[in-house]
Amino acid sequence: MRASQFFIATLKEAPSDAEIISHQLMLRAGLIRRLAGGIYTWMPMGLRVLRKVEAIVREEMNRAGAIELLMPAVQPFELWEESGRGPGYGPELLRFKDRHQRDFVIGPTHEEVITDIVRREVKSYRQLPRNFYQIQTKFRDEIRPRFGVMRGREFLMKDAYSFHASFADLQREYQAMHAAYTHIFTRLGLKFRAVAADTGSIGGTGSHEFHVLADSGEDAIAFCPASDYAANVELAEALAPKIIVGDGDTAMMEKRATPGKTKCADVAEFLGVPLTQMVKAVAVMAGPAKEAGQFVLLLLRGDHELNEIKTQKHIGEFRFARDEEIVAALGCKPGYIGPVGFNGRVVADRTVAVMNNFVCGANTEGSHLTGTNFGRDLPLPTEIADIRNVVAGDPSPDGQGTLEICRGIEVGHIFQLRTKYAEALKCTYLDEQGKDQVMEMGCYGVGVSRIVGAAIEQGHDERGIIFPQNIAPFSVVIVPMAYAKSEMVKTAADALHAQLTAAGIDVLLDDRDERPGFMFADWELIGVPHRIVVGERGLKEGKLEYKGRTDSEASIVNANDILGFIQQKLCA
Repeated sequence: MRASQFFIATLKEAPSDAEIISHQLMLRAGLIRRLAGGIYTWMPMGLRVLRKVEAIVREEMNRAGAIELLMPAVQPFELWEESGRGPGYGPELLRFKDRHQRDFVIGPTHEEVITDIVRREVKSYRQLPRNFYQIQTKFRDEIRPRFGVMRGREFLMKDAYSFHASFADLQREYQAMHAAYTHIFTRLGLKFRAVAADTGSIGGTGSHEFHVLADSGEDAIAFCPASDYAANVELAEALAPKIIVGDGDTAMMEKRATPGKTKCADVAEFLGVPLTQMVKAVAVMAGPAKEAGQFVLLLLRGDHELNEIKTQKHIGEFRFARDEEIVAALGCKPGYIGPVGFNGRVVADRTVAVMNNFVCGANTEGSHLTGTNFGRDLPLPTEIADIRNVVAGDPSPDGQGTLEICRGIEVGHIFQLRTKYAEALKCTYLDEQGKDQVMEMGCYGVGVSRIVGAAIEQGHDERGIIFPQNIAPFSVVIVPMAYAKSEMVKTAADALHAQLTAAGIDVLLDDRDERPGFMFADWELIGVPHRIVVGERGLKEGKLEYKGRTDSEASIVNANDILGFIQQKLCA
């Protein structure tokens, strides 16, 4: 490939609305261009990256025995009504009517469609198991699309769905997909981690997320360096402390004035106590959103954060109580509320349940209670649950050490769906005795377009993108000095380009009539891993200049050895 035959659209500056580094660099490097909010055109340079990611995903799915098909992007809404997901999916589901006033949706995912296919085509246990996948554009009408391709409305996704005659066979395939995903992200050249995760709106009994590790990641991941344990913070279990948290001797409860201090950290500082000695009360209303609900107090240590997913699993659907509901239940406005004197439902986090001499709100404006103890000042908690996020230093749930926290970008997710969709859509098969049985299902997704943004979040510097070699738009770029003016340089550059191309190397010859510094800056911005410079002075000595994208200095290579040198670099 020659630059003059390609389309290069780099920018000196990123648009002001580009918030994160991957969005900025993808725009500057000419990988994408915005059409509308959350909707992007993949430019030729970006499309090469996207197709390389797609090829690796396809190869590993095929190797794992999955079968590719392609389902329609447009789906009849009646399928979503049949599965029961239609009303609950929310405004992210883009609905429209055709000319006959029939309801359709643009597919954000394809559980309903694939289940409909299988219930029509697969009748016997002899046809199972099956794993079908596609690589296709999805659409989710995000309320606030942002971060470029990281949270767009339109995106490219690989979604696979497996069907089984038994749960045991589903578990076997689940492990096979876990291994396939590990191969995918390893081949992509990314630092990643697989973590246990919540199943969310997809449903099922078990799931794992695959995260590209990056400081800018939206998700917090808890992991144990001493073992293989890793989980999304949303799911990671916070074990109960084995010792009482607090002062040794029981203190007397005392009401202390804390005027204007409504946050735990401010109260702790004002009273001169550790934040770990504070107990904060979070008021919620348990029950369906459209109903009045039950007033519940959730108790957390002052330095801990509520985990809404764990809480919902314990008390069911809930929302945070409004100010007037808090005043009605406790006679006090938020900022000074606490459990002492409250006779309603209280759920204490495991850590709070073993605290003594703690500080909490007094249910009086401008006041807190110190020296508070369960069993004397308020009843022992009858509901104790893990309702907080883990923090660094917590014991690992597998008993192998302590947890650390890192950030990650979710790029893959696998689920054991079990029978959720098969039951709703009556997807059954005849077993060996000729009886109808509901199929077990698995679901396996990879955010193909999101991987490109995640790779850039993980790999970049002040000069631009640092792509892993397997997904860079070109593996090698040849930059000739004065290509249009020097016949010697032109002949040598053309011959080198032909030699590398013949060897199967993905190479581009920059034959543009531009200054060397301009070309160097372009290719560092775009992230091509290997650069060869061809100049008259070096050619006269039989030398070429090589520089890797992350090398601090260029090196000199004999022109006759350049093919072997580059092949060695590519293999490394």
